[in-house]
Amino acid sequence: MEPNRAFHEAPLPLFAPVPGSAGDEAPLAGTALPARGNRPPSYIADHRARLRDRFMQGGAAAMPDYELLELVLFRAIPRQDVKPLARRLLDHFGDFNRVLSAPPARLAEVAGAGPAVVQELKIVEAAAQRLARSRVMHRPVLTSWDALLDYCHTAMAHREIEQFRVLYLDRKNVLIADEEQARGTVDHVPVYPREIMRRALELTASALILVHNHPTRSIRSRWSTHKHAETLANSGIFGIA
Repeated sequence: MEPNRAFHEAPLPLFAPVPGSAGDEAPLAGTALPARGNRPPSYIADHRARLRDRFMQGGAAAMPDYELLELVLFRAIPRQDVKPLARRLLDHFGDFNRVLSAPPARLAEVAGAGPAVVQELKIVEAAAQRLARSRVMHRPVLTSWDALLDYCHTAMAHREIEQFRVLYLDRKNVLIADEEQARGTVDHVPVYPREIMRRALELTASALILVHNHPTRSIRSRWSTHKHAETLANSGIFGIA
């Protein structure tokens, strides 16, 4: 007769092991315990539902930066608590706008900011810029000046390197083109007046608006801006009578 195997088997535990106890790896800070199936734990789902409801009721003005950032991160990380990551991003970059405009490589330096998070943040940034741009393109500048300033601020204010943009206007001061002419370093950007004028002639533009940012706010950077303005004001360099 076959011997009784019960004497050769290890006894089963009376209780399931507690996560984080000996022999079981503790979850990382800011992560949720595994959920059954594809559904997040109930406390995370409830928290997300409350945030979404607050946003729909009061808009972005009713929410601090970290909660607004959480709403963006929900899509990138569907089944984890994203509040710790939102806090880390804000601590690293300063505010919501700087998080969105940060370069992908710098975003990836923050613990927990994987490719899906970086992609989601860049999508939101692109959407914000496109919306702001749509409010000023093909409209008279004088009647949409505030919208134009908002667009320039959205597109350039939080960049970590200097940029030089050119806004081309027609004879009725309607914005017909918005182009980034050059990118530089943290305190310098090259400007090529002949290229600006060549493009203006291609577009049959009658006026230009030059936009330039100063990430470092250095004296050298401001001096360069004044030199660029003086150079562009000198029409003789274009060889046009």
